Amino acid sequence: MDEDKDKQDQEKGKFAEQTVADWEAMVSKDEKKEDAAKEGASEEDMMAQWEAMSSGDEAPKTLNQNEIDALLGVASQKNDHPNRGIRALIESAMKSYQKLPMLEVVFDRYTRLVSTNLRSLTSENVDVDVRNISSLRFSDYINAVAMPALLGIFRVIEWDNFGMVNISGDLVYALLDVLFGGRKVIKATRFNGKPYTNIEQNVVRQFCDLLLNDLGIAFEPLSPSTFLFERLETNPRFATIARPGDAVILIELDINIEDKGGKLEILLPYATLEPIRELLTQVFLGEKFGKDSTWEHHISKELMNTTITLDAVLAEKETKFENILKLDIGHTIILDCAPGDDVILSCANIKLFAGKLGSFEDNIAVSVERPVHKKLVEMME
Repeated sequence: MDEDKDKQDQEKGKFAEQTVADWEAMVSKDEKKEDAAKEGASEEDMMAQWEAMSSGDEAPKTLNQNEIDALLGVASQKNDHPNRGIRALIESAMKSYQKLPMLEVVFDRYTRLVSTNLRSLTSENVDVDVRNISSLRFSDYINAVAMPALLGIFRVIEWDNFGMVNISGDLVYALLDVLFGGRKVIKATRFNGKPYTNIEQNVVRQFCDLLLNDLGIAFEPLSPSTFLFERLETNPRFATIARPGDAVILIELDINIEDKGGKLEILLPYATLEPIRELLTQVFLGEKFGKDSTWEHHISKELMNTTITLDAVLAEKETKFENILKLDIGHTIILDCAPGDDVILSCANIKLFAGKLGSFEDNIAVSVERPVHKKLVEMME
């Protein structure tokens, strides 16, 4: 009886295992079919998308305002860089043209001249600093000038072109307070929208004469030039010195007179600087544009005091190395020259002069007769 029960239990276990294996096989077949169907559907969707893109049936994408501003190069916020997108492409030609390193050296010298002359004029402490040197179009600058303004138009005689000086209202009233004995206030009074009087305009004319005189002195080591004051304009529309699309250089300076002051702007069109453009593209170090007379005098003096070795070559002979090894005391070297032939004077293996061998006060001497080096011959001719 026990054996029969064991056989029945074994048969039941085998049947259960076979049933589980059949169910697992059926489930795996269904999963494979589902995966194949998904893969086929994804491939069909991909093909449909490619066909839609190639046929142009896809709906066009709508740009939002930020994307449009970025494409056109318009700054949507104050911190955004203004030159990007299409605007950056338009301005790239002007940017590549503004590399004038000597201009910074000129205006660095100009700030020292203006601060010295203003200090002697006002008897006050004056600080002049270059805030920025930038390049832009004339229309962009002139349209941003607020009215009323004081625009000094000047002409550069040697360059046969014009420039402009823009003096801010804060600087004008700071000058008036200092020159006419105003109150010692921290900030000069500024009446927005108030037209400038004749007295104020006359003060600005004299101030422009001082600025232009110093500007001519600053450019003098580079190219002698005369900056002549032409007229004073209060309306930016009448201060046209270039075409709207012309590129100009804007030099912004901060002038502080006893904690009061304002901004001074000097506008120079590229057409004005064209006669000296090659000079402005050069790179020199130092106030005198790479030519320091003190240093030149010093180095010339030191060169003259330098000790060098001068060799007097009687003659030269080529021979084999084995003959050199056979030389001993008492041997005679026969040279291919006569006693009256020239002796060559050389320095660092460079032949300089030719002369005759002789004696002077019990010493062997060489009398120099002619130069041998090409540059010395040209100098003596």
